[in-house]
Amino acid sequence: MAKKIIDTPSLEGKEAYDFLKKMEEPPTKEDLKIAKDLASLKRVVPFPD
Repeated sequence: MAKKIIDTPSLEGKEAYDFLKKMEEPPTKEDLKIAKDLASLKRVVPFPD
């Protein structure tokens, strides 16, 4: 069984509000570029039948 690294942080008040607002924003051009770069690194290895 994996051991716990740290406790899950809890957000309250303004910190929680700011986090949720950030999550609702559309992705930026930089976010889209990072996602595209990560997708290009994906490799599919076919298994023989």
